[in-house]
Amino acid sequence: MPINQASQTPTQNVFRALADPTRREILMHLSQQDMTIGQVVEKFDVTRGAIKKHLTILEEGALIMVEVKGRERINRLQPQGIRAVSDWVSYFSQFWDDRLSRLQTAVQEHEKKKMKSD
Repeated sequence: MPINQASQTPTQNVFRALADPTRREILMHLSQQDMTIGQVVEKFDVTRGAIKKHLTILEEGALIMVEVKGRERINRLQPQGIRAVSDWVSYFSQFWDDRLSRLQTAVQEHEKKKMKSD
């Protein structure tokens, strides 16, 4: 069943955008410099239409922004999308840190009880 893109949350849009290796590579290129669609196309062995579609998905994920200058569309990185990913990862990182800390405490308490009973 196709996903209704309009109903996706911003976080879903970011992860959808990051799911494709070509889009991740586009982001790497844009991290070096802002680029027009033509400049991005030169970096890949795919059609201009395919690159335009990738850029649209990256824009929907708030990973890039497009600035129109005359006839050119300049693509540049935008921090909002990455911030959503960072927040999501941080949440689960904290979750696992807490779990591991509690496990460590439980193991230490178990070892103390074991030493007292010996």
